[in-house]
Amino acid sequence: MCIFHLRRWKKASGLGNTATREMLAWSASQPPFLSSHRFSLIELPPLLRLEIAYALQHRDELGHNLDPRSVRQIVAGLVIRDTSLVLRDDHLDGLYEKQLSPHAVFRQLAWSVRRGFVAFSGDDPWADDTIDLRAAGLKSRTRTGRRKQAGAADLTGIPQGWLRQLLRRWTEAERPTSNEFNRWHRGTVLAAQGMNRLPGGGAELSELDFTHIQAAFEEIAAARNSRTGKLCATSYRTKMLRDFFALLDFGRLTGQLEEAPGMFARHSSHRIPQEDTNEDEIGRAIPEHVIRQLDAQLDSFPVDAHYGGLDPEEVRAMFRAVYVVLRDCGRRPTEVASLPRNCLEREGDEVSLIWNNNKGRRMRRRLPIVTETVQTIERWQKIRDQVDAPSHSETHLFPAATDVAGLPHLSWITLGATLRKWVDSLPELDSGTFDTDGNPLPFDKSLIFPYAFRHSFAQRHADAGTPLDVLRDLMDHDDPRTTLGYYRVSLKRKREAVKTLSLQVVDRLGAASPCSPLAYEQRSVAVPFGGCTEPSNVKAGGQACPIRFQCSGCGFYRPDPSYLPTIEDHINSLRADRETALAMDAASFVVDNLTAQIVSYEEVTEKMRRRMASMPDEERAELEEAAAVLRRLRAGESRKLLPLTVIQQDTK
Repeated sequence: MCIFHLRRWKKASGLGNTATREMLAWSASQPPFLSSHRFSLIELPPLLRLEIAYALQHRDELGHNLDPRSVRQIVAGLVIRDTSLVLRDDHLDGLYEKQLSPHAVFRQLAWSVRRGFVAFSGDDPWADDTIDLRAAGLKSRTRTGRRKQAGAADLTGIPQGWLRQLLRRWTEAERPTSNEFNRWHRGTVLAAQGMNRLPGGGAELSELDFTHIQAAFEEIAAARNSRTGKLCATSYRTKMLRDFFALLDFGRLTGQLEEAPGMFARHSSHRIPQEDTNEDEIGRAIPEHVIRQLDAQLDSFPVDAHYGGLDPEEVRAMFRAVYVVLRDCGRRPTEVASLPRNCLEREGDEVSLIWNNNKGRRMRRRLPIVTETVQTIERWQKIRDQVDAPSHSETHLFPAATDVAGLPHLSWITLGATLRKWVDSLPELDSGTFDTDGNPLPFDKSLIFPYAFRHSFAQRHADAGTPLDVLRDLMDHDDPRTTLGYYRVSLKRKREAVKTLSLQVVDRLGAASPCSPLAYEQRSVAVPFGGCTEPSNVKAGGQACPIRFQCSGCGFYRPDPSYLPTIEDHINSLRADRETALAMDAASFVVDNLTAQIVSYEEVTEKMRRRMASMPDEERAELEEAAAVLRRLRAGESRKLLPLTVIQQDTK
């Protein structure tokens, strides 16, 4: 006996190194000396040893990692139990803590043994009303397409036996992805509920008629989100309806619906119409005053601080960093969760966030970020360097919870669930609106979810007057029309803003020159730095300025406070042009012209600012809100900043 096992024998028996029959029996069941990368099954009972060996082989085929430490802990827990994972594994469920890797590994091993037994016995895995999605071979969205995670679908919510069987066989034939199957399953359940309300419940194929297909259509068309209670998106309901009719087509093609009458078929009226957008809908952006309320309670995020091997303070620091990046950067949840560990790039005083647009297949994108966001990320990076994270998360800023094969970084599902738990634990949030009695109304917490912060990012920049082409680049969209869908201004808000700003119009010298809302809107399309009342230019849509857009010197020029950011940008541009003209030794009249424009614009902006400063706080806030609304509308316009007059050459 080696020294290692001799010491164990002495400790276990209290005897010396005499070769006895008991010593020989004991040594026959002892594992060898194991280094960190090895494990042994010799201590297990023979049947259990074979089951674990088979399950480990199956785990390897599925692409999961084989962690010797987890296997050693599993063996240590099973060594005193002479049982079979097929026949008796229910009393082993609480053997390992759920937050530890051995728990997940053991569940997968026990599942592999049970599925192997079912396959060996010749039973049909599709015969049960509960479908094991992993055993059924449903595809995942991973590179290999192999589903690794457990999951089950309960078909008992479909009362009609023929419909259960049809969905079962269609899934077996098509092997859809998990997301597709979830949509198929929900659409079928809804259709079944609709038919079940009719006499007979649609249980017999021969008794089906048009009323059953109509009931199924109406139920799917009225599908609502289980969390918010609102109608599901039109596109999602349309897909469910399409999938249900495709299921019926499959049944007729394969002969499973031979007994169904011909009237049990889709009619041209079974279409879900596209709904008109509510003009007062503000999109899914979280209002800024609600975000400020969330910021004030950020110290309580998250509520239940458990995540892998991180201690509670490390978990809080990680999720606070995730929240700040979501709030300030406007990236998709998956893009935030998968940020690289070294995600900050400095160039002079500017710091950019390095991120990957996996949806658009554009890697290593750069987004300028503010100092507060940089500091939050840097604080977490220092903590990240000290935490004991899984090895496959080494290159990611937010690591995975365990070293079990899967995503090498924080899951967006975990991110969403953690955010939801935190938001639900907060006291009521003020919506900023009041009921008919003047009582403040609470904000609907269901509207706070990770992707909504991307809409808030777009809304924030649009309200600040960011041009559409710039906002499109910030959102990293290919088509500006996609960007327009992330923020909205209602007609009501526009009318109120026009009514407010029409009273603040001034002339080129800064003297008050109010007008009617109708006249204001007629001028608003004329020039980029304010309104214009010159008839020929207004008629031409702002494309026929007689003095080529030198607005500050024009008697028809009518600016208002909503144009202040644009005017100030133009002043900076004129200053840059003047410096260039001086460097080029341009003629004095060129420099004088630029200087005169700068002085004129500065005078009118200064007078507008003084007038705003003299207003009461409530009136000034209303004016600033109206100006933000109109700047946002202008940001969506496709015209150029300086529409130049095209002069055609005379070839005669």
